[in-house]
Amino acid sequence: MNHSENVAALRGVLQLSPTDPIHESRETEFFEGQSQFKPDGRVFGGQVLAQCVMAGGLTVADDRPIHSLHGYFLRTGDATRPIVFGVENLRDGGSFSARRVHAYQDGQPIMSVMSSFQLVQEGYDHGDDFPAGMPDPEDCPEIKDLVGSVNLPHVQEWLVKRPFDVRPVEPSLYLAHQGDEVSHQHVWIRASAEFPADPLLNAAALAYASDFNLLEPAMRRHGLAWQEPGLRLASLDHAMWWHRPIRVDEWMLYSQNSPSAEGGRALGAGRIFARDGQLLATVAQQGMMRVKR
Repeated sequence: MNHSENVAALRGVLQLSPTDPIHESRETEFFEGQSQFKPDGRVFGGQVLAQCVMAGGLTVADDRPIHSLHGYFLRTGDATRPIVFGVENLRDGGSFSARRVHAYQDGQPIMSVMSSFQLVQEGYDHGDDFPAGMPDPEDCPEIKDLVGSVNLPHVQEWLVKRPFDVRPVEPSLYLAHQGDEVSHQHVWIRASAEFPADPLLNAAALAYASDFNLLEPAMRRHGLAWQEPGLRLASLDHAMWWHRPIRVDEWMLYSQNSPSAEGGRALGAGRIFARDGQLLATVAQQGMMRVKR
């Protein structure tokens, strides 16, 4: 599968179809979406997150882009089966619209999301500064190339089919821990082929990519790598704020850190910058992080 096919597959996953209600509830609109391939058969959390963005956005006027999302991962999803999204209209005010979206398989919610949309308006404007001393993305290696010569078929298959070009600034943790035990890292990301200009599609695609490796700074802080025997990672919740218009087929710097880890949980936080320095989005995620000996 080439880059264009990977991005086309992502667009297909984000194309939700109206469907019949699966039960009586306060949810008034239902959509169905397909899942992308994943070697372990589990739905990628970023995919469900992105589809929840789409489901909510499809019920809101086009002049109200999404600006925030708060969601919980409740159950593991089956990547071989479709997902139904139920949308509840909580409020349409003069400036803001709020939606609740549940993602269902077998009638059980696998994710629950609250999202807010706002009419485009003028206001005060400032943003964090772009991190200093970052190399250009062209000077950083692709993750899929870093593991290309190693016999890890399940990892290679997933990375080759991912619709985003991901280039870490610091040494990759896929094979072994490298570098200092610090709680921060940086990654360049962009869609691996041209992407439509539609604002909702771009917001959803960025939500998809925001789930990439956000717990890695906690792993890096404690000397862990993805191949650590007994490592158990699972996303618990995810929050995201969109600050400015997104074009996911342009390079973005994902600046990540882990403020805390405790009680078998780790917190990851991230800021996503455009290459020209504008702050595009802010992300936070807490996940389970354990090593079972």
